[in-house]
Amino acid sequence: MKKIFKNMLPYWKSIILIVVVLVIQAYCDLALPTYTADIIDVGIQNKGIEHILPQEMTSEEYENAQLFMTKEEKTLWASSYEATQHKTYECSVTDKDTLDELDSEFAIPLILNYQMSQMEEDQFKEMLATQNGQDVSGYEQMSLEQIGQMLGTELSVSEKEVEQDDGSTQTVNCVDVRPIFEAMEASGQMDESAVLSMRDSMEDMVETMGDSMLTSTGAAYAAACDEDAGLDLAKIQTAYLWKKGLQMAGLAAVMMAAAIFVSYLASKVGAGVGRSLRGRLYEKVMHFSNAEMEHFSTASLITRSTNDVQQIQMVTAVFLRMLAYAPIIGIGGIIKVVQTKAGMGWLIVVAVIVIFAFVMILMGATMPKFKKMQEKVDDVNLVSREILTGLSVIRAFRREDKEEERFDGVNRELTKTMLFTNRVMTLMMPGMMMIMYALTVAIVWVAAKKIDLGVMQVGSMTAFITYAMLIVMAFLMLTAMSVMLPRAGVAADRIDEVLNMDISIKEAEEPKHVEKTAGVLKFSHVDFTYPGSKETAITDIDFTANPGQTTAIIGSTGCGKSTIVNLIPRLYDVTEGSITLDGTDIRELSMKDLRQQIGFVPQKGVLFSGTIASNLRLGNKDASDADVRQAAQIAQAEDFIEEKSEKYDAPIAQGGTNVSGGQKQRLAIARAIAKHPKIFVFDDSFSALDLKTDAKLRKALSNTVQDSTVIIVAQRISTILHADQILVLDEGQIVGKGTHEELMKTCTVYQEIAKSQMSAKELGLTDGEEAEDHE
Repeated sequence: MKKIFKNMLPYWKSIILIVVVLVIQAYCDLALPTYTADIIDVGIQNKGIEHILPQEMTSEEYENAQLFMTKEEKTLWASSYEATQHKTYECSVTDKDTLDELDSEFAIPLILNYQMSQMEEDQFKEMLATQNGQDVSGYEQMSLEQIGQMLGTELSVSEKEVEQDDGSTQTVNCVDVRPIFEAMEASGQMDESAVLSMRDSMEDMVETMGDSMLTSTGAAYAAACDEDAGLDLAKIQTAYLWKKGLQMAGLAAVMMAAAIFVSYLASKVGAGVGRSLRGRLYEKVMHFSNAEMEHFSTASLITRSTNDVQQIQMVTAVFLRMLAYAPIIGIGGIIKVVQTKAGMGWLIVVAVIVIFAFVMILMGATMPKFKKMQEKVDDVNLVSREILTGLSVIRAFRREDKEEERFDGVNRELTKTMLFTNRVMTLMMPGMMMIMYALTVAIVWVAAKKIDLGVMQVGSMTAFITYAMLIVMAFLMLTAMSVMLPRAGVAADRIDEVLNMDISIKEAEEPKHVEKTAGVLKFSHVDFTYPGSKETAITDIDFTANPGQTTAIIGSTGCGKSTIVNLIPRLYDVTEGSITLDGTDIRELSMKDLRQQIGFVPQKGVLFSGTIASNLRLGNKDASDADVRQAAQIAQAEDFIEEKSEKYDAPIAQGGTNVSGGQKQRLAIARAIAKHPKIFVFDDSFSALDLKTDAKLRKALSNTVQDSTVIIVAQRISTILHADQILVLDEGQIVGKGTHEELMKTCTVYQEIAKSQMSAKELGLTDGEEAEDHE
């Protein structure tokens, strides 16, 4: 994780902006359930009535509403309403917060007033019996009309539908008892204190009602008052639904814009991290010596530069969209759940614990497999690369079936590992969905009882379910990241291993720069041992290569010829001794300047995709067309180049696969010549040429490199016959040094090589020397 975050640090400004936008998106996401609840509870159930205080009421209802109010409440009530021309009273308060305070202040007297305005017949008769100290049975025998005559007033009777326990509805008579109290108060039978005492006794009953029922009852009273005052309730409801709907649409639009913007920025940061990692890997690998290249296989480096970087790039983009959003939405959802005061938070806690345990089990099973998966990808790349590059050899030796079996083996291992992790991880989403559905059912089960008791509304339950799903979704996002992060962590470790690799060939702390050099190259008692090997590859190599001279190195296979020339451009560093250029140790020189002085032609010619001209200009981008043509003429490449329709602009495929081995070698030699170096190093570079081309090339080359130092590694005596100095190697040591003629007299190893390749006549031996050799 730490290594992944480290790669994001250069983009901290974009990350901060992403977090800010995610907070905005989360705010909108968390606000939507509240709007949904308002639409259900207020817009549909309460007909768009938001407050207990009526928006407008008749003058009669204005007076009746004060029945159960204290003096202070009556004063506040009077200041909250203004008389209109239509003999109604209109609420003068428009501020939402003030209205909420007034709702809380007038909730009890207004709800009591509303209940008194539509008291059911049975409750009315029971109240009369209680007040008069009589048995209720006496009133049950009387009709409401008879009771009104007894009380000396005309009772206002209405009907309403009441839901029964079995779900059916029944029509019951309701009585407005407020005129009775007013008449009793006017006649002196009941004073204000008695009314307020009655309020206190009924207030306890009202407070046993749930908040949901209180809100619904208060809204019903306000709706009845508004309708009696002539307001169009349908219009009020429609306006409320449109308002909330448009607000929700606006929030959704903001969420969409935020999501698009975050996705864009996250993708940009992810792509930037990928580009940076690939660049750093490339730069690091370009400074690797052969020792580091052998430590990491080519296939592994390719995997690390592509697949591993892709893993980190993908995780970075997803991380910024999901992992940063999940805590915001999760914490916000928890806060909203607490604010609902629904008393069902324990359900979410249980669900989160189950999710956490479930994820831990899955991760414990898959974590060890992710690293192994990346290693298996390396193996597949390695085998694929070997098969594709060696396809002709495989066909020549009829190894197709064996190589197919070999590839099938590593492919099966990768498939087996991937199938295991994928099968385990496929359990994650069904398991998570099961937990989510179980949580939803549990919430509905518990909430249904609360709704039945009147302590919760349907909209509140819907909002709670939505918040619960948001919290669970936050954990789902974290879970999805928990699947990706381990694999990305492995990829980050593998990339970090390359980036932190200690390079054995290092630039000097204060390198000396070389603009011009004479080209005197001196090996002073040089020993070299390959990294990880206990045996010395070359021992006590001591010679000087002077400008204007050709120094040739010959010997049996594996005697250390290529090792010597690889030390010159510092592809490796000497173990003991030193190599100097014009008297300065090459380890003290700038590697760029050192290699600029060397024209190196490796044993295996390497060409790059492009054109013939671009390959010849590889070492000297400023080479003119004339320089390029001259180099091709000297390397004996001009003939086959001119035969091509596009001449020097003819395309070269990757690896030079569209030219023959001899043509590839000649182009590699021409590339070195076009560079105009002071030191030429040919590592068995003439082996792919026929004798005639070899001879013509060396003749043309000798006229061009008269002032340069030339070092040739060769297997053929004919290639080095006229060299100014020949070094004969055997088992990593120089066993002979001199010209061809001198070595034919003094070096047995050289003589054996020469006589195995050339006739006595070609070597200038007498019949006696030939006969002596046969003996």
